[in-house]
Amino acid sequence: MKTEETQNLKGRKILVIASGSIAAVKTPILISNLIKIGAEVRCVLTPSASQLVSPVSLATLSRNCCYQDSDQWDPQRGKPLHIELAEWADLIVIAPLSASSLARWVFGLGDGLAASLLLASEKPVIAAAAMNTGMWKNQAVKSNWRKLKGLPNVITLSPSEGLLACDRIGQGRMTNPELIQLALESATIQKLPLEKDWEGLKILVTAGATIEDIDGARYLSNRSSGKMGVLLAQAARFRGAKVDLLHGSLQINPALLEGLNCIEARSSKDMFRALENLQSSADVIAMAAAIADIQIKGKVSGKIRKERLVESLQENFEIVPDLLKKLIERKQSNQVFLGFAALAGNDNEIQKLALAKKNTKDVIF
Repeated sequence: MKTEETQNLKGRKILVIASGSIAAVKTPILISNLIKIGAEVRCVLTPSASQLVSPVSLATLSRNCCYQDSDQWDPQRGKPLHIELAEWADLIVIAPLSASSLARWVFGLGDGLAASLLLASEKPVIAAAAMNTGMWKNQAVKSNWRKLKGLPNVITLSPSEGLLACDRIGQGRMTNPELIQLALESATIQKLPLEKDWEGLKILVTAGATIEDIDGARYLSNRSSGKMGVLLAQAARFRGAKVDLLHGSLQINPALLEGLNCIEARSSKDMFRALENLQSSADVIAMAAAIADIQIKGKVSGKIRKERLVESLQENFEIVPDLLKKLIERKQSNQVFLGFAALAGNDNEIQKLALAKKNTKDVIF
């Protein structure tokens, strides 16, 4: 995701907190991205984080002072710093959130600038955890994380899997700065308490373009990046849903897939087989994939000679079946379907076409 593509965070006052995890070395990237899109950023470092990333670096990147515990009680200030910052911010992000800072937060301990301002804040907070895999799996940490997820002003981002700084492979890496930015954008369009009304729901989203082979060298597809479907999936996840993303070809930053259960389907046939397997367990199905309209009959192998290409296509092509219409035939009473279509024409023409599609498929468009 390019940082200049969105205007949702332009002019927003964002407070970035970094606590004591080696993932704090990624925090400057987040701050730089936010500044590039026009956000106003201030930073807070815990004592442990200041051993990992320079306060001068964060101050330079944010174009503002980087605050530490030693700044909290200043007789020159009219308000305690943690109150001033909590009131100043439109949004707060703590990235990384360490096990220690997590425990202080959920148990209401205000020992230090970061801890006290998190308690004082009534604004939306994005919490991106990062720690060693063993720590993340510890039952005490898991209990604290569950408590944090229950707070009405917090969007939690669990750590992702990969190679950690301790050379262990497992869950513990702080989620990518681009996804943190997406969570911040989601928070801007919600009111407090942040909506978690999809907690417990299972959402199935299709995204991207399917590919239909003509022969061993050629294929048919659609001009779809898959971004809309991926953003729908992440928006549902931020509201508490468990999301399956069934996708074809994607042209997006892979970081935007973190936290989703991704299932790849190359062709329309692959996608329909996967949909048949996943449909029964889904509460909501959002069909945002760009399904190719034409497919080749039978098995494709080798390369068709150029002089026979037109003839072969005329003999062997067929229209891809309407996947959404097939799914609706097996629709359960509790399921909601959402359909998306790319249409061309003026507003009146598009509305007529969309209404006609809706009437034939019994879905929400």
